[in-house]
Amino acid sequence: MEFRYLGSSGLKISEITYGNWLTHGSQVENDIATQCVHAALDEGITSFDTADVYANTKAESVLGDALKGQRRESLEIFTKVYWPTGPRGHNDVGLSRKHIMESINGSLTRLQTDYVDLYQAHRYDTETPLEETMQAFADIVRQGKALYIGVSEWTAAQLRAGHALSTELGFSLISSQPQYSMLWRVIEDEVVPTARELGVGQIVWSPVAQGVLTGKYKPGQAPPAGSRATDLKGGADMISRFMNDDVLTRVQNLKPIADDLNLSMAQLAVAWVLQNDNVSAALVGASRPEQVRENVQAAGVKIPAESMLAIDEVLGDVVEHDSAMTSATAPQSRPA
Repeated sequence: MEFRYLGSSGLKISEITYGNWLTHGSQVENDIATQCVHAALDEGITSFDTADVYANTKAESVLGDALKGQRRESLEIFTKVYWPTGPRGHNDVGLSRKHIMESINGSLTRLQTDYVDLYQAHRYDTETPLEETMQAFADIVRQGKALYIGVSEWTAAQLRAGHALSTELGFSLISSQPQYSMLWRVIEDEVVPTARELGVGQIVWSPVAQGVLTGKYKPGQAPPAGSRATDLKGGADMISRFMNDDVLTRVQNLKPIADDLNLSMAQLAVAWVLQNDNVSAALVGASRPEQVRENVQAAGVKIPAESMLAIDEVLGDVVEHDSAMTSATAPQSRPA
């Protein structure tokens, strides 16, 4: 395993970080989830990412149980706050001081830890003053419940405003967690340059485009049984934008590039995002331990410049570059 600094902070994290969105507490049984976490530990992964909203808090509990008995100081545990949780009451959502303070306590209980290494704003809250949100994060850091603060899917302007307030309040906003893959590059024109300037690192989610870049989805064919594209609990919706024959055909044409580098399609996809020097880690999930073992082989891989160009030529205009998609896909108001 290779390790990278998270932004300009002194915190090192494993460049392959294990994430349990759409799996723990939902798609896979708890014993399999635990096996996946233990496989990650065996492969040298030390960083684990979750969120209170995943499986309506169950994912945090599963991760906490799976990490029980591990040396806490040797791990980096990340979680998030924003989306509705619990009974979805009128204050069970957003980035108000009330919801943040109650949510961190719930997360720590479920994760069975006194602190998280990184606490992240899971989206931008348009209905709470940013000053209120950042003051709450500052207090959580001072209380020792979180060591660092991050955000997820914030625009460059939002990131800049949040970072300015964090500096005034005396704590470190060090990370951004956006979607990023060969097919979804919307952070490259605005978010990444701003993050580089501010010393913020990217922890990118969906580097294999919800499984599309593994090549398992074939043009003109039904999705494999049990795959994310057949998951009616949320996976099928997330993957739908890539499920057309043009995209799937071009993805199949990446296989010769992967073969030339002695990589699987999934390893190529994960290694590709790690070529970006502003990316601190790629988030990978798994429904089977062997998926973890495969994905970690992307750590430390250097893709030659000619192969990077060949990938661009193969994918062509199916790649999404529009930086406006960050705000276009964000909630314009708090979810009910």
